[in-house]
Amino acid sequence: MPIIGIVAGEASGDLLGSHLIRALKKRRPDLEFVGIAGPKMMAEGAKTLFPMERLSVRGFVEVIRHLPGLLKLRKQLAQHFLQNPPDLFIGIDAPDFNFALERKLKQHGIRTIHYVSPSIWAWRKGRIRKIKAAVSHMLALFPFEPAIYQAADIPVSYVGHPLADILPLESSMREAREDLKLQNANQVIAMLPGSRQSEVRQLARLYVRTARLMLNKQPSLKFLIPLVTKETREIFQQAIYDDNAQDLPLQILFGHAHLAMQAADAIIVASGTATLEAALIKRPMVITYRMPRLSWMLLKRMNYLPYVGLPNILANRFVVPELLQHDANPEKLAETTLHLIEDKNLMAEIREEFTRMHLTLRQNTEEKAADAILAYL
Repeated sequence: MPIIGIVAGEASGDLLGSHLIRALKKRRPDLEFVGIAGPKMMAEGAKTLFPMERLSVRGFVEVIRHLPGLLKLRKQLAQHFLQNPPDLFIGIDAPDFNFALERKLKQHGIRTIHYVSPSIWAWRKGRIRKIKAAVSHMLALFPFEPAIYQAADIPVSYVGHPLADILPLESSMREAREDLKLQNANQVIAMLPGSRQSEVRQLARLYVRTARLMLNKQPSLKFLIPLVTKETREIFQQAIYDDNAQDLPLQILFGHAHLAMQAADAIIVASGTATLEAALIKRPMVITYRMPRLSWMLLKRMNYLPYVGLPNILANRFVVPELLQHDANPEKLAETTLHLIEDKNLMAEIREEFTRMHLTLRQNTEEKAADAILAYL
């Protein structure tokens, strides 16, 4: 029975991994998947050796703090795979963790496929040499990425983004509001502060205070906050309590991020995969992010794109506003979001751009990725 080693590092990787496993098992039901998996991948039959949460660390300072544990975990994984060699190894995102693991496995004759190119087009271009030493084949989600790998003589396949296949070209705001019992709502704002506890800690009070300022100008607004774990919900609820904001119309949802976005007139969202989801749902957004000061200073020195949000990167221009670090304050965020929902022409232009983006990324990703992987078995 062929065994595939697989490691995913966070919620978005777990989603990608679950779709990939399902597509592969459709073609090869005999495949087994072992490594680090989240709940969605485990639901598709993957066996996890360690909890995925141990890899969900973001920011340079945070990584340094967790480095001894991460190095120990990677060593244990390498030992497992070298003692029990898989027929193939797939690293899903988590590049700093996975590339070192992939390099070691490749050196021992295990073929390695990396799913999701790191952002070498945005920062740390020098990583291409390390990638070449680590990866037998790269699966790229975005159309501008293959040329980078072809120039470095690294086998690559453009597979598109699975979310573009999953999400419909048109989504109904009315149906989403009916599902959430918001039929009588005038305008709805979805707030997505991220999936990691560290992200929610950075953004929760900012979002609560922004909601208060927006309500001062538009009292009929309602706010939806979808959060994926008990811990992140508790962090946001504490921020509401600390800001004495229990009277505000803030509805915390357990999951249902896509439904909240579909129901919204506009979205306030932490930079990350959720920005792409918002674009594919065709809702205007304001992208925000905050991180510890030292992490931010290091990131700014290495970054060479003027934007961080995936919709802006894909369009190669500012389609939607970004308010980052010091600019991510309640006054600017409230003003920018209110301007967005009041400018109907701008909202129509944004929807048009997001529809073009959706069509470009819709590539039947699961099947294309499965084709590339099965060629190595």
